[in-house]
Amino acid sequence: MKDMGIVYGSASQAVPLIIGKDTVYEHTDIEQVFEDQEGNPVDNLYRFHEIQYDKDEYIKIITERSKTTEMTLDTLLTEILPSLML
Repeated sequence: MKDMGIVYGSASQAVPLIIGKDTVYEHTDIEQVFEDQEGNPVDNLYRFHEIQYDKDEYIKIITERSKTTEMTLDTLLTEILPSLML
């Protein structure tokens, strides 16, 4: 994982997830920028926080997230939901 911090890119790059051949780019806090650093008006420029993952690393991370979500849902369905129905 490489945390690239805040980066700038075009609208085509300003999406939550880009999957490349070997790398996955995760973007958060996406917002359009209307002026460059000198104050000049710009079109089609966005700012976002970028984290880069190796594909295998990203697969491992989303698998772990999925397991956590599944365990949370299981807890909700088996323990919390029945007590709410009383």
